[in-house]
Amino acid sequence: MASVTEATTPEGGRVGRVRWTICALLFFATTINYIDRQMISVLKPTLEAEFGWSETTYADIVFAFQLSYAIGYFIFGHVMDRIGARYGYSLAALIWGTAAMMTSAARDVGHFMLARFVLGLGESGNFPAGIKAVAEWFPKKERAFAVGIFNAGANIGAILTPLIAPLLVVAFGWRAAFLITGGLVFVWIAIWLLVYRSPREKKNLSAAELAYIESDPADTPGKVPWSSLLRRRQTWAYAVGKFLIDPIWFFLLFWLPDFFAKQHGLDLMTFGPPLVAIYIISDVGSVAGGWLSSALIKRGWTINRARKTAMLICALCVPPVALAPGIDNLWTAVLLIGLATAAHQGFSANLYTLPSDLFPRKAVGGVIGIGGTIGAIGGMFMAKFTGWMLDTTGSYVPMFIIAGSAYLVALLAIHLLVPRMEPVEEV
Repeated sequence: MASVTEATTPEGGRVGRVRWTICALLFFATTINYIDRQMISVLKPTLEAEFGWSETTYADIVFAFQLSYAIGYFIFGHVMDRIGARYGYSLAALIWGTAAMMTSAARDVGHFMLARFVLGLGESGNFPAGIKAVAEWFPKKERAFAVGIFNAGANIGAILTPLIAPLLVVAFGWRAAFLITGGLVFVWIAIWLLVYRSPREKKNLSAAELAYIESDPADTPGKVPWSSLLRRRQTWAYAVGKFLIDPIWFFLLFWLPDFFAKQHGLDLMTFGPPLVAIYIISDVGSVAGGWLSSALIKRGWTINRARKTAMLICALCVPPVALAPGIDNLWTAVLLIGLATAAHQGFSANLYTLPSDLFPRKAVGGVIGIGGTIGAIGGMFMAKFTGWMLDTTGSYVPMFIIAGSAYLVALLAIHLLVPRMEPVEEV
């Protein structure tokens, strides 16, 4: 892994590591993003008992988040292309931090839906901003690895939430828990505005590292209308991939605590270790999946072959998760789900790089926005289906069967739409 991060000049000298500082900031933002996102699922048993929610009610709250997430992706895809990652990311973080804190004042299901709607609006800017920053700060051969690292923040957030949420609830109550976790993002915003600049504006960036970052062929300037992007098969390859796999990740994120509570008798104080184990495994998958394709490209593989090989390996690791609802042993179920979430993150790290692989930088935000919107729409359908299925049958089996098959179907769709991953010459 070190060979990917320790880039050298043609003369053998090191080019510098300032770009990895930017990657670290993206990682921490994504960590906070997922803490705020997952609080509702970790506290579901507590809130369910206090407010008398049914599964359909909870699904409606998740649906509100997914709906605004879809709308927000559409908006922030434009925002990042117009005002850039520095201010666009700050705006998104400001919205989601405020919404997370708003949740502490909720008194009924309508309040929760409103708070989650605003949260989804802000949180939708995280990945368009992160991908935009990676496209600006990393050459193509390092992008999947960089995306894998900052995407691993999702797993760290998912690890920390079931650990800190019970402590905060016991010490201060669930309302204070939302206030405290929501407030973390404002610390990050201050650091981001202080540190982040484009490479050419960064004073401590060496000439060697700037040259390395800009080693790909230069893009033509200008803005790209979404109408032009929607006519491209490459856009739909990314969007269809997101439509098929994003619902699986959202399902696991929002329903895993409930799955362990109902299938294995765990509660707020005991489902932390299984969730932590799952997301630690996921972190390995996120970094390894991004590293693998980057390492293969370093070895001379084409982007097409490297990305699709990494995605195929990940997709083949997911089908066993369909067995999880029928397994009585908790830790066997944890291992199967952990393998699937690791594979998701590895697959996702490579999928996230496709817009920057296939499109000029001026179009990346737009493609990410389109794909994120389509992915969130898929998540909306999954949320409603899950709530209806659980209220009707009480069974998690159909959702896990869908999860087990989604990634191979997604890779097939991507390959059919883009048999060869070659950059779009004009948009």
